[in-house]
Amino acid sequence: MKEKVVLAYSGGLDTTAIIPWLKENFDYEVICVCVDCGQGNELDGLNERAKLSGATKLYIEDIVDEFCENYVVPCVQAHAVYENKYLLGTSMARPAIVKRLVEIARKEGAAAICHGATGKGNDQIRFELGIKALAPDLKIIAPWRSPLWKLDSRESEIEYCHAHGIDLPFAADSSYSRDRNIWHISHEGLELEDPANEPNYDHLLVLGVTPEKAPDEGEYVSLSFEKGVPVAINGETMKVSDIIRKLNQIGGKHGIGIIDIVENRVVGMKSRGVYETPGGTILYEAHQQLEELILDRDCYRTKAEMGALLAQVIYEGKWFTPLCDAIRAFITSTQEYVTGEVKFKLYKGNIIKAGTTSPYSLYNESLASFTTGDLYDHHDADGFINLFGLSTKVRAMKMLEVEKKNQ
Repeated sequence: MKEKVVLAYSGGLDTTAIIPWLKENFDYEVICVCVDCGQGNELDGLNERAKLSGATKLYIEDIVDEFCENYVVPCVQAHAVYENKYLLGTSMARPAIVKRLVEIARKEGAAAICHGATGKGNDQIRFELGIKALAPDLKIIAPWRSPLWKLDSRESEIEYCHAHGIDLPFAADSSYSRDRNIWHISHEGLELEDPANEPNYDHLLVLGVTPEKAPDEGEYVSLSFEKGVPVAINGETMKVSDIIRKLNQIGGKHGIGIIDIVENRVVGMKSRGVYETPGGTILYEAHQQLEELILDRDCYRTKAEMGALLAQVIYEGKWFTPLCDAIRAFITSTQEYVTGEVKFKLYKGNIIKAGTTSPYSLYNESLASFTTGDLYDHHDADGFINLFGLSTKVRAMKMLEVEKKNQ
């Protein structure tokens, strides 16, 4: 019997060409696995395409709810943002995909897992670190880094497919390179390859419109959280995936969550892309507004540091590591009382606060107001400031002493 290889299959030109390439160069039986994280109509017709290309079998695995609850929610709770802008849409989907690829590989008794990520990007790292962590005994095949891979353009891939009897409606014309799931859609290529160019948003956007084209009337929305998990929109209870879908629709309409970023890839180069994350942007902002009321000062500050670290760890493909586990355990512990409702207005790309409430709010009106309450005496600040500023004063006295000696 031939050895089996599990191919992370999207149905695009790259992974379609990889099927006959694997059979030709390794004599593998190819098992395609398409992991559905919310790609939408991109999954249409995949079964026929995979079989026509020479695959023995195609799994289409719906993990949307698992992705939202076990990967998206921890990032929302952590406020994990890479380089101050990127909400990790692709980064946090990869470990979810890898987990299912390994499960199918075990089920099929496969000897290897193959992915179609290029040798320039981050995804090769995310896929392979995940596989090494979950299945260190499995071989990993990365065609784009193999000396046997001679296909260096869409035209050559199309020609290769035709030579192997695969006649599919792939076009050689240029388009954006996109990655989509329920959380976001990313765009790279074409005019975006030159940072001097303004994005052609009319051609580019999929999930929404620019702020200029958003309605002239704002829209009020309320989000409810329980222990840091979103549970309802406008009082209507929903599972997390449905909340994200609804917020994508509302946020896209109002021009929310469009970012243009030049980011630092793990491999060392810079890349420019545009990300649409309307629902995710709203969730991050609403969750943070709620935490402002609930977390104490030291916890809030430390959590911000841990959130930034978690973003870097996930971006670098290190989800299945002790460090990632430890950071997420800390984040989870901070969410025990992050319960309440956040109201805001969406208007032309802006998320405007409209009131936040929580039974665990640490905001004390008596303390915060200018009137003197029972818990705070203005005179208490004298001793505090003297101690808090002692090192500053001692240094200033020493510098003044040195200055006098040198005169």
